[in-house]
Amino acid sequence: MAQLAITPAAAEQIHRVLDERGHGLGLRVSVKPSGCSGYSYVLDFADEADAEDTAFEAHGATVYVAPEALEMLDGSEVDYVNEGLNRFFRFNNPNVKDQCGCGESFTV
Repeated sequence: MAQLAITPAAAEQIHRVLDERGHGLGLRVSVKPSGCSGYSYVLDFADEADAEDTAFEAHGATVYVAPEALEMLDGSEVDYVNEGLNRFFRFNNPNVKDQCGCGESFTV
């Protein structure tokens, strides 16, 4: 069975954005072919549960992973980081073999 960890910081941010929107179940993650290394993460709101998605819950937040991304994200940790003026979700993904210099895309 696939595993995905959600840090407390990521859970807090998921709650924050859903509260601002006023609705939604959680964060939906998928991947798409992109960039110079192969794939990039696609983040969206999950307003309803898709029967094909796999749901992971921690700290009261839920992340829904699309079927095509499940194998690529297995064992990953979803975090939310503040680096200087930048704030973003970071995927600490043990399956990544290489990524582009800007961090926009990755290879598994």
